[in-house]
Amino acid sequence: MPMPDTLILPPDLTTPVRNTPVQYTPSLTEYIRRKTVTVTIGDVPMGSDYPIRVQSMTTIDTMDTAGSVAQSIRMIEAGCEYIRITAPSVKEAQNLDNIRKELRARGYTTPLVADIHFTPNAAELAARVVEKVRINPGNYADRKRFEYIDYSEAAYAAELERIRAKFLPLVRICKEYGTAMRIGTNHGSLSDRILSRYGDTPVGMVESALEFLRICEDENYYNIVLSMKSSNPQVMVQAYRLLVQRLDQEGLKPYPLHLGVTEAGEAEDGRIKSALGIGTLLEDGIGDTVRVSLTEEPEREAPVAAALIDRYTNRAATQKSIPAVTQYPIDPFKYSRRATYEVANFGGANVPRVIADFSQTPVADYDTLHSVGYFYLPVPDKWRMNDLGADYIYTGSQPAQFMLPNGLKEIQDYGTWQTTPNPANSFPMLTAHDYRTARTKAGKLHAKLNFVRVTLAGLSDELLAQLRDDTTVVLLISTENAHAMPELRRLVFELMNLNLRLPVVIERGYAGVSNEDVPLYAATDVGGLLIDGLGDGVLLTAPDSPTPDDLKRLNGLAFGILQAARTRITKTEYISCPSCGRTLFDLQETTAMIRQRTDHLKGVKIGIMGCIVNGPGEMADADYGYVGIGRDKIALYRGQEVIKKSVPANRAVDELIDLIREDSRWVEPNVNGEF
Repeated sequence: MPMPDTLILPPDLTTPVRNTPVQYTPSLTEYIRRKTVTVTIGDVPMGSDYPIRVQSMTTIDTMDTAGSVAQSIRMIEAGCEYIRITAPSVKEAQNLDNIRKELRARGYTTPLVADIHFTPNAAELAARVVEKVRINPGNYADRKRFEYIDYSEAAYAAELERIRAKFLPLVRICKEYGTAMRIGTNHGSLSDRILSRYGDTPVGMVESALEFLRICEDENYYNIVLSMKSSNPQVMVQAYRLLVQRLDQEGLKPYPLHLGVTEAGEAEDGRIKSALGIGTLLEDGIGDTVRVSLTEEPEREAPVAAALIDRYTNRAATQKSIPAVTQYPIDPFKYSRRATYEVANFGGANVPRVIADFSQTPVADYDTLHSVGYFYLPVPDKWRMNDLGADYIYTGSQPAQFMLPNGLKEIQDYGTWQTTPNPANSFPMLTAHDYRTARTKAGKLHAKLNFVRVTLAGLSDELLAQLRDDTTVVLLISTENAHAMPELRRLVFELMNLNLRLPVVIERGYAGVSNEDVPLYAATDVGGLLIDGLGDGVLLTAPDSPTPDDLKRLNGLAFGILQAARTRITKTEYISCPSCGRTLFDLQETTAMIRQRTDHLKGVKIGIMGCIVNGPGEMADADYGYVGIGRDKIALYRGQEVIKKSVPANRAVDELIDLIREDSRWVEPNVNGEF
């Protein structure tokens, strides 16, 4: 295995210089899967010596044996290699045995995983029945009261001893029965003790798991999987990276990792959010099992997880060589946007911009622009734009045949732009050769904004020298490497280490990729950069002969990726759990109903949680929360504060809207729904 890339930070940056290996990934530039120990889970082992596994979780009441078995079979046939089932109390833990026996009787040997919260006695029973037990260190030995406690060292040590006494019986049972365990931290359910000492941070998430892991290692129990899940992909990625580094620093074993973004939501938004977090880690060789959490039937989750995983099956064989990273200019455990010049409305403090690709589609009439959010109204002879209105269109060699609406700008190929009648109102797209020639021979360039398309291999010394003093350039970065995100990241690192502060637009295209997989790939490649603060715009290139639907889909996808990365908010965000046997209402139906009535509220975040287990915590950064607390009973939250308790389910959506009105954040939807 090649030596890991080295961190040597430039002295002009505020981050301390570190001459230590990158400990969260085997390589920043070569796809190498992180080496782990093997964990035995029934007859489906997990770890780096085996394929990355797919799993999901049932949504049927665990006491419904027939329903649980039928749903488990559908999940297995959809590709699930592990089936997780909630066991909130002893009776559900007992019934796992009936479910398991019935599945085995039907010829299904897929390992079962008991999902435990709050109830150690249920975990201890389940560990004798199923192949794996998942416990949440945030609520296994603690009850959350949302209290800050100022612990002395002695008091904190006493708390750890209390946890040890409560946790040891389960460890010893798992060791005796050969049962695997996942220590699964959830960002939304950190204990008051962890929050009081470490805050609501990736550091707190990691320490929450390590407290339990150290107890396991003291008992020589190593059949363990770890996870660091959050509904915020940025937090999730940082926590996993930090976990890998801490395991190495403490001399703990390199345990397999279960990847997932909690409460990702439904439809394309849920897939984008999941891919952004999971894919970013898979790119760096991190992850041994994947669960995509969608507010849909669980058998629909497995194909999405498989599509994410399959992208790496042949990555090592198809990737092209990328120069190693010798100067690592970012903090991988904390978000900070790359500092750039402001060029027109790119870079600086501007939100990332969206460029729509019309290079293969003539912009011949007003209706052409419907796909990117612009609508011409003959009466009163005005343009209207919706929340997903593109900032620029790239028309290539076919200029728009009419005056574009205010706010929408045009980019043309350099040769076309040079002969356009009004070059001041459009902007040139240059190759690196075009740009070098224009600079060397005093050629024609735009006075304010020029786009230069570059690759990592094309960053010659001559080009870099010319770019250094030019504050009119935005770089359009692209690659043909199968290992795309790391090559683009390496390109941006080169700019940062040379202190070149030009804004960059990330260009990606997916010719020949299915419509189902494009959002997953783009969210990984583009989102993986945005999550580290690298990127000032997005251009998703259209396939050959694109339809209006193709253009609309790519435009919406670009905005969806920016939203999932928390870099540009353009629509309502829903943080909704995927449902399980604890859910107290029809989550899919309720989520659809809330979305139907609120999806015009730009920038508002609404948490929709099926039960109280992770609800208040996982929707920690939501503005409003809708949480099941009993049959047909809903609690409504403002932030993490309960505002209304025990609201009848048939009135809860109306009362949620009333709460939004009270805060003056409600606007009436447009009757035609377009704008």
